[in-house]
Amino acid sequence: MKVSIIPERCIACGLCQTYSSVFDYDDDGIVVFSQTDKRQQDLPHSPDIIKAVKECPTKALLLD
Repeated sequence: MKVSIIPERCIACGLCQTYSSVFDYDDDGIVVFSQTDKRQQDLPHSPDIIKAVKECPTKALLLD
């Protein structure tokens, strides 16, 4: 599944990393992927990742 990050929408609430370790934060607290600096990544299907995307209050994470 393809997941995209829209950093301009991120408010650094911390929920995504709480749900899945594929997400991390930059120095300003804005969401990034843990293993890459890309804004879009193909990830294995995971209930934790889906929950992180769905629970993002600002829709900074998108599931394509």
